[in-house]
Amino acid sequence: MPQAFWFAFCITSTMKRWILGLVLLTHSLTAYTQNLPLKPVPAFKEGEVLKYKLRYGFITAADATIKVLPSDLKFDGKPTYRLNVDAKTSNSFDLLYKVRDRYDSYVDKTTLTPYFYQENIREASYRRQDKARFYQDSKKVVASQGTFTGPTNQTFDLVSAYYFARSLDISKLKVGDSFKLNYFLQDEISDLEIQYVGKEVIKTKLGTIRCLKFSPSIKPGRIFKKDSKLYLWITDDGNRVPVKAQVEILVGSVTMEMVSAEGLRYPIGSGS
Repeated sequence: MPQAFWFAFCITSTMKRWILGLVLLTHSLTAYTQNLPLKPVPAFKEGEVLKYKLRYGFITAADATIKVLPSDLKFDGKPTYRLNVDAKTSNSFDLLYKVRDRYDSYVDKTTLTPYFYQENIREASYRRQDKARFYQDSKKVVASQGTFTGPTNQTFDLVSAYYFARSLDISKLKVGDSFKLNYFLQDEISDLEIQYVGKEVIKTKLGTIRCLKFSPSIKPGRIFKKDSKLYLWITDDGNRVPVKAQVEILVGSVTMEMVSAEGLRYPIGSGS
């Protein structure tokens, strides 16, 4: 693989991991999801728009936008939120490895569990479109690749997992606690483990913000070092939105930062 192409692949693959896991970057709480209640009011609302930039040093490599959109679709007669993620490489990286990915999830407005998920992947010359229908009561996911059975009646796609986790009551978290959440991706149901590191105040484009810090597990390989650590900072307020992520790759490090937030339910830094 040519050096420039490999470098672009590393950056965009890192971006994909974070975009596919901005979903999980708040708190993957499987061990507690059966015990932790949802808050009476979701942490988000229709009209919320979060924008991020992924940087390698001072170079902007990619952009991502996450939205809560209105939806007319009903499943089993129940209204839904439409959750949308768009990820793309910057103009300069388009010449090396162009990415235009979109993910949509339709979730129950009360339980915040998904009914339907679809993704449209366009990466260089690669194309893929996948769909999945979730039947939580029977623990099944009927997808383009077949039917899959999960271990619990709470299985998520990667987008809905993020919004569900934001709305959980996590007031009893302790430093060092690790959690998992079941999610469906491509052709299997997996889980991701995330450890709660503690509280930290960081400077962001939106100001100095009190945050909760997490460290998701990552696998070494072509992108990450054997001892690489991925860190995620989430607002310690009623919104629980991710404001920063950072990880070492084989050459240098990559940072993803929030650059704007619109339509939040609460002011940044306020309680729920």
